[in-house]
Amino acid sequence: MSGETDLKTLLESLHPVAREGDYVYALWPHGRPLEGGVEAAVREAEGLTVVLRRDEADSLGLRYDFVATWITLQVHSALEAVGLTAAVSAALTHAGISCNVLAGFHHDHLLVPSADAERAMDVLRLLARGVVLRSERPDDREEILELTASAFSVSPVTGEPVEGTPIEVGLLRGLFDCEEYIPEFSIVAEMGGEIVGHAISTRGWIGELELIALGPIGVLPHFQKRGVGSALMRETAARATALGEPGIALLGSPLYYPRFGYVPATSLGVQPPEAMWGDHFQLLTLPEWPDGVRGTFRYAEPFNGL
Repeated sequence: MSGETDLKTLLESLHPVAREGDYVYALWPHGRPLEGGVEAAVREAEGLTVVLRRDEADSLGLRYDFVATWITLQVHSALEAVGLTAAVSAALTHAGISCNVLAGFHHDHLLVPSADAERAMDVLRLLARGVVLRSERPDDREEILELTASAFSVSPVTGEPVEGTPIEVGLLRGLFDCEEYIPEFSIVAEMGGEIVGHAISTRGWIGELELIALGPIGVLPHFQKRGVGSALMRETAARATALGEPGIALLGSPLYYPRFGYVPATSLGVQPPEAMWGDHFQLLTLPEWPDGVRGTFRYAEPFNGL
């Protein structure tokens, strides 16, 4: 059966699947016959590069640096298809994920850093729906505010329609203009030029310790429960880790957010700004989280007007 060439069909049919285990690139010793479970090989003037499982490379005594997860795009793409590699690479680039591509007769294969595998799968699943994650631009703001009004038109607390403009709209407008605004942490999900989701994180404090506070996070109603919010959550955590932030605070359901690694802040010795929040006020600790943190969390100034 001939492969698919239409880019729209290719993207809608990506069906990414991650193989189990870690994979590595290694330079095969000159003159040594191939052995073991080599999955791919490329011969260059400088030598033979092989791709194989990490444990296999270890058993063969091969040296490597890059440790990857192998993701197969299950769509049967024709070798002459135009645009698929560029679209996939661009989406992963927006998310700051490096990618090495191997083209097989039936499928394209991606090797991404193992630490970024879960985020890469999020990006690819969203791409199949035409959604790409990127940083907010100043000319996005009115569209983001309209999205937020739609996303919070039904109260997440009561489940009832909200009369007038949701308070999250005024809060977000204030966060855009406050000193605690951090451009890298205003992230949008875009589909066909339309913004369908947005998450913002701003500076917060526990005593003298600086960290970030996530929220509000909004997704257009007809895109909710389709992975957009989860992808924005993971993208925020990845950016915070890369920039050396020690942790992320948020106010939300203690039944939902633990799946992303959040725990009640009080379990870490941190008190919410309002005692009545209890376990709804949560923290995600990152690699730079210091020992002995104690105190009450303080939000950016616009939160004080709620």
